[in-house]
Amino acid sequence: MPDTFETRLQKYASLVVKVGMNVQPDQQVVLRAPVEAAELARQIAIAAYKAGAKYVHPFYNDEQLTLIRYQHAPRDSFDFFPQWYADALTGLAEEGAAILSIYATDPDLLKDQDPELISTAQKVAAKNMRTFSELLSKDHAPWTVISASVPAWANKVFAHLPEKERVPALWDAIFTICRVDEPDPVEAWRLHTEELAKRSAYMNEKQYVALKYTAPGTDLTVGLPENHIWTGGYGQTPDGVRFTANIPTEEIFTLPHKDRVDGVVRATLPLNLRGNLIENFWFRFENGKVVEAHAEKGEAILQKLLETDEGAMRLGEVALVAQSSPIAQTGILFYNTLYDENASCHLALGRAYRTSLKGGEDMSPEEFAAAGGNDSLIHVDFMMGSAEMDIDGVLPDGSTEPIFRQGEWAFEV
Repeated sequence: MPDTFETRLQKYASLVVKVGMNVQPDQQVVLRAPVEAAELARQIAIAAYKAGAKYVHPFYNDEQLTLIRYQHAPRDSFDFFPQWYADALTGLAEEGAAILSIYATDPDLLKDQDPELISTAQKVAAKNMRTFSELLSKDHAPWTVISASVPAWANKVFAHLPEKERVPALWDAIFTICRVDEPDPVEAWRLHTEELAKRSAYMNEKQYVALKYTAPGTDLTVGLPENHIWTGGYGQTPDGVRFTANIPTEEIFTLPHKDRVDGVVRATLPLNLRGNLIENFWFRFENGKVVEAHAEKGEAILQKLLETDEGAMRLGEVALVAQSSPIAQTGILFYNTLYDENASCHLALGRAYRTSLKGGEDMSPEEFAAAGGNDSLIHVDFMMGSAEMDIDGVLPDGSTEPIFRQGEWAFEV
């Protein structure tokens, strides 16, 4: 007999606590969730306390209140950010609390709102949350991002189904993709993350100086800095606790050299940017910097994103994902970066992760930049992989080796 929804939800919660955050005895837990995901949040709290958590701090948000702000708040109030919120999260991260974010949003929430106000709010939030974001980018504390099926998101993804079937259909997809339905989900994740770690080890041994991407609409060379580190499957805190930052995850990733990106790249999936969809967009890079960007839909939002700061026009992450990943195989466009980025090779505009460069966590900002690392208030992934993409690794002598062919790994581990 198949498991009931309640049993599957409990298994999902247990997976998040054991594999995602890897909650330790006497550890605090931060739980950020939309109000619609309260049932999942409660199950995660139960699992966390069973694992020995000292205290679970709930931070709920309501997207409708976000929309109400854009509709009714004074136009000159969008440069305000609640400092207490940034201080609270930063303090908890500094203490080593496990940080969980349930990312489940309405892809169309802000589609009719003023791009200037959206840009202002995003920029001030990024600025105030910078210290917190940097702690996570250094893996100072275990952190995990997951999703939950909520009505607005399910209505977008499964619009073709009768309304009452949409939320359950999205839950089914989440449980399947996250391996919740495996006989032993925790063991399934151990095997999966070990395979990603092996691919990372292969790429780390190669130390390619650049990657060359070729696909319809894409002809791009991405330079890689000396001593870059590929990571996949799991991260590790300074005291040696492993955690999985994204559930699901199908990627291995590193940082590009911020000044050595040249060519054109075309996105293959839409980008959901805080309630705005950006569709059919592309960038042209010269010496690491975006010099041209266009989108069929959402171009104004895209331009505002690039104007956030100098680093927003450069890349901070390069990630490899095979088209045979479980998410890609569903054939579903999720309108959710956590899911869509794990269906496709992707790049990220903005801040690079310090852990992607040997010794990066201990470098000054100037040293990190000199080594090729990018800094920015933002870190925004966009998907550009496809079953038509080839990727070659460039060796120091200029010769090349295949890494991807037609969207699949070209080497075995």
